[in-house]
Amino acid sequence: MMEFLMVFIISTVSAAVFTLFIRNILRSADIGDKPIVTEHSHKAGTPTMGGLGMLLALLLVTVLYRNNPYLVLTSLIVLTAAIVGLLDDLLGLKVKEVQRIIRNVSEGPLEVGQLVLKPGEEARAATDKAKRDVEALLSEGLVEVVGEAPIKNEVSEGEKILAQLLIGVFLVLSGAVGKLGGFYLGLAAAPIAIAGMVGAINAVNLIDGMDGMAAGIMLIASLSCAIFLGLSGQALPFLALAGMCAGFLVFNRHPASIFMGDTGSFALGAGYATAVMLTDTVYFGVLAIAVPVVSVIVSLLHRAGVIRLPVEPLHHTLHYRGMSERRIVLLYWLITLIVCALGLYMTGSIL
Repeated sequence: MMEFLMVFIISTVSAAVFTLFIRNILRSADIGDKPIVTEHSHKAGTPTMGGLGMLLALLLVTVLYRNNPYLVLTSLIVLTAAIVGLLDDLLGLKVKEVQRIIRNVSEGPLEVGQLVLKPGEEARAATDKAKRDVEALLSEGLVEVVGEAPIKNEVSEGEKILAQLLIGVFLVLSGAVGKLGGFYLGLAAAPIAIAGMVGAINAVNLIDGMDGMAAGIMLIASLSCAIFLGLSGQALPFLALAGMCAGFLVFNRHPASIFMGDTGSFALGAGYATAVMLTDTVYFGVLAIAVPVVSVIVSLLHRAGVIRLPVEPLHHTLHYRGMSERRIVLLYWLITLIVCALGLYMTGSIL
């Protein structure tokens, strides 16, 4: 028990220390976030790429507990994913375009792109349709330009998916994935493992949109997986992941003084997926991240035109409807905690 506690403590403390160090460096270099959601404009300039601090913490724990094969392989996958995310973050330091932020100054609702703006509401003209609508509405005096939003450069969606697929292939080629869901699948496990890797990375990346949301959810999910495994040697990767989330939350909780960026979200998603597949905790592992999974499904339905959100993803819609950021994050944490507790209770992991 002491070993497991030490892994969590070392990971937590080192993540906090490394994150503080990284934050100060990023501040000195004037490297900050460029929010594209108008309600988050006050966060402009907040250091990003904080995932580097989380990565350093995990690598330190891995060096100290290098005899644990589950932890070593998880760290290798995390390092690979973090590099991919870091490249995307570095590209994001350059501005691709500047989009206008407009306000409805008419007395009725207006359609701008896929949004319907009520009188007094603001929105960013992001899509081609929205830009055309804005030009027409400006000429009629129904909207006014109230600001601008810099849109960062980033790797294309196709390139991101390709990189994530390769990370999944890397895991499969390690030969460590063969049993999933309690069945020995052999080569048939490969496509499932690769799809799981892509899904987990995108799920964590999607919910990393509010202070402390992703780190808090993954802290709860990782600790729950460790408890589900009975705090055995297989649980070390989950404890290390939970610790680095806890340490990062010291500076990422509301109001956040640093964001994890794609460096952190890619690493965290890949690390969680790897740990789940190495320990064959697929069913419980997916259940534990039910909130991110549902968020991804809702976004996919929105993009397919099945449902219509005023703002994507779902947590931004809740914010758009008037719910405060802090309440949304606490709600997501609470739902994750309840789902994990029920899962542990139903599996007999806790009384």
